[in-house]
Parts: sequence; structure tokens; C-alpha cells
Amino acid sequence: MAAPESAASSAGLFPTPHWSVVLAAGQHPSTQSLAALETLCRTYWYPLYAFVRHRGHSPEDAQDLVQGFFARLLEKQDLAKVEPGPGPFRCFLLTALRHFLANEWDAAKAAKRGGGQKAIPLDEVLAEDQYHREPGHNLTPDRLYERSWALTVLEQVRGRLREEFAVAGKAERFGLVEKFLPGEESPLTCAQVGERLGLSDGTVKSEVHRLRQRYRAVLREQIAQTLATPEEVAAEIRHLIAVLSE
Repeated sequence: MAAPESAASSAGLFPTPHWSVVLAAGQHPSTQSLAALETLCRTYWYPLYAFVRHRGHSPEDAQDLVQGFFARLLEKQDLAKVEPGPGPFRCFLLTALRHFLANEWDAAKAAKRGGGQKAIPLDEVLAEDQYHREPGHNLTPDRLYERSWALTVLEQVRGRLREEFAVAGKAERFGLVEKFLPGEESPLTCAQVGERLGLSDGTVKSEVHRLRQRYRAVLREQIAQTLATPEEVAAEIRHLIAVLSE
């Protein structure tokens, strides 16, 4: 059987839109660039929602504002007006959101739930439930945004790995070995996992080693999507670790 990552890659399951392509939507809009922007917006909707909520807005107003922000951002004319500058996509989005909140509150309120289709479908109940489970409400809105971004990135990495194993017919195996990933603590030893899977201790240890290598590779890929240059990847990963260590 092919290795999980090989199977997934060959199937083309995980497109990786770079945010420089997204920004091109402002000057040279295309189906590809606007689709890439929408993909990244789906990644960041909860961190942005948490930021707006933590600035004191009600759940309903926060939902309206995030939706209004996405709708405005997805309009290529407005995207063309944004000056992105260097740095990761998360900083670009937060700067754009601050500008939107400062200038578009009345318009967003007037248009709220106005019958139009939502720019990015959101699970609003899930968003509010997740917000209330945040342990860091003593953080500033900016710090909460950063923390939400970091956790979202790691969950996406885990989701990619989970899907790769599923494609390779190893979904049950992933459910056991994922507990050996960074930040986790497995209740089982490699030998005990091997007993459950009918594998030797050495085979499980090799699987865990490959999984950790793949985890680091996917994390780098995920981070690289949101940066202007490849040279920024290592610094951004260090930043992610620092955010979660606070």
C-alpha cells in the first residue's frame, strides 16, 4: 500500500493557494484567485469572529460584521484598495478587519441579515460555543486572534494527516498513532498500540516517526500558504509555538 502522504498528494486532495495569488484578485481577478481568497477566508473566520467578540460586540453583531467583512473583501474592487505590505496573511486580514470596523459599522448593521446570501457560510452556534470555551478571555483581542489562528492551523494540519491515512485505508491506525504527535500525550505505549493493530512494537515506532516527519512537513506547507516569501516560514512557525506557549 502506498504511504498515506503519497496517496493523498497524487489524488490532488489538498490545493494550497498562496496568499500572493489571493492578492492578485484585486488587480487581475480570476476564478482561481477569488476561489483561493474564499478558501483562506474559511480558515480565518473563527479567529476573526473571536477578535470581534472580544472587542465587546454581541454574538449577533459579531456575526454580521465578520460576514460583512468577508463580503467586502471578496469584492475585487475593495480588495484592490488594500495595501498588504510584507508579512503573513493573518496580519493582512487583521489590518483589513480593523479598517473595516472603523469605517463600515453602520453599513454592516444596515445590511445585517438582509436576505442576501452569506459570503462565507458560518456555523454561528458552533462559533459562539467555541468562543465561550476559550481559556484565554483575559487576553487582549489581538492575542486571542493569534491564539485562535495558531490552533486553527494545527487543526488543519491534523485534518490533512487524518484524511491522508483515511485515503490509504488506515483511519483506525491514525486514531491510535495521532496521540504521539507534538502536544499530545498517548495513554498507550507503542507496544500496546501494536497489540491493538496486530503490529510489532518496532513497526509502530517507525510509523510514529514517519507521522511526526509528515506532521512537520504539512505544518510548513500550511504556514507557507499564508506568507509572502518562503524565507518567512521558520520565523512564522516559531511565532506559532510562542503564541501557544503563553
